[in-house]
Amino acid sequence: MMINDDFIRMNPEEKNQLQLERLQSTLNRAYRNVPFHKKRFKEMGIDLSQIESLSDIARLPFMERQNISENYPYNLFAVPLRDIVRIHTAPGTTHNPTVSGYTSQDLSNWQSILARALQASEISVHDILQITLNPGLANWGRDYKYGAEAIEASVIPHTPMSIEKKLMVLRDYKTSALITTPSSALQLANYVRKNEININVFELKTLILIGEAIDEDDQRSLEQDLHVIAWAHYGLSEVPGPAIAFECDAHEGLHINEDHFLPEIVDPETGKVLPEGQSGELILTTLTTRAFPLIRFKTGDKAKIISHPCACGRGLCRIKWRGDRTDDLINIDGIKIHKKQIQLTIQSLLDLPSDTSKFFIKKQDERKYIEVWIPVNDAIFSDEIKELEALIHRAEKNLLENIGVPVAIRLKEKGMI
Repeated sequence: MMINDDFIRMNPEEKNQLQLERLQSTLNRAYRNVPFHKKRFKEMGIDLSQIESLSDIARLPFMERQNISENYPYNLFAVPLRDIVRIHTAPGTTHNPTVSGYTSQDLSNWQSILARALQASEISVHDILQITLNPGLANWGRDYKYGAEAIEASVIPHTPMSIEKKLMVLRDYKTSALITTPSSALQLANYVRKNEININVFELKTLILIGEAIDEDDQRSLEQDLHVIAWAHYGLSEVPGPAIAFECDAHEGLHINEDHFLPEIVDPETGKVLPEGQSGELILTTLTTRAFPLIRFKTGDKAKIISHPCACGRGLCRIKWRGDRTDDLINIDGIKIHKKQIQLTIQSLLDLPSDTSKFFIKKQDERKYIEVWIPVNDAIFSDEIKELEALIHRAEKNLLENIGVPVAIRLKEKGMI
């Protein structure tokens, strides 16, 4: 089953016209149905009838993660709740998570997006595809499942399991393609090396890396250790969805699904649109999303657009993305977390000023986690060690629930912090 890909074969004029029509439709729908967008457009004196070219989008205001949290839960939806068939949440920048929704048409579009990206990674009806992600990316696992089913590949859906169980399934189920994060893939490769496992008995040939960027050296190392070809995908938790951009067999940047997303690169300080080839902040505007339109959304990801044609022949623009950021968000195994979020959680749990705790990104066996240092003071100190341990356990559990990644709390003397 091949996905209709007429867009990638259009000439530049036809593509621009289709993108402009979809942009105008998105802007008008957002103005009519989302008070947040209507208010901002009016305040800036924006007349949507004057958006006559793709470059005119630079007149519009940016949208940030904070705006999503502030409009929790449904105030950014552009359709009635009765038309929403799926609701997703992701960590926000405050106590409120970001909430987004899908219509049935949105789900159909996402299935096509995922199918296109998987086919670019040479996944076909002959493959057995295994999805192994951390719980915070369970929604993405579901999207990949539907995309793989659209091209009639066999799918082993996302299920949390130990590394030993992952390897057993990889071997016994004859998995040929694995979708996981770079951190999890490196952990798997490290385990294979340490335990001298013969990778030749596996049928794995394709590794799709999602959630976070990976440098070229690590990607090549994974290919050598696991005897695979690795492909990178780029996604956002706010849309939410993976494979907004994907690698092809040329492995020279990631193709953006331009029929669904309009990309810009801007100076993160001034907001000015930068020429092609210059590095800056990636801005995305949804073109086909009905339930939850994003208009000039500041991703916080540094990238640059590659202008010259790709050897694969796909007429989709590409970006070079290496994981650098323009904001305070940190990426841990595919989960984006704001520093303020950790501080606010600590403050509410332990009644401490937000600036008294410190946190660090640590790694154990290629698995990242957050280590939080909290000063010992009268407010949390207890002669009963069991009470203290229970307090720490509750705090760690609450943080894991709120941000979706493992947290280890350490009590430290004030002088150490």
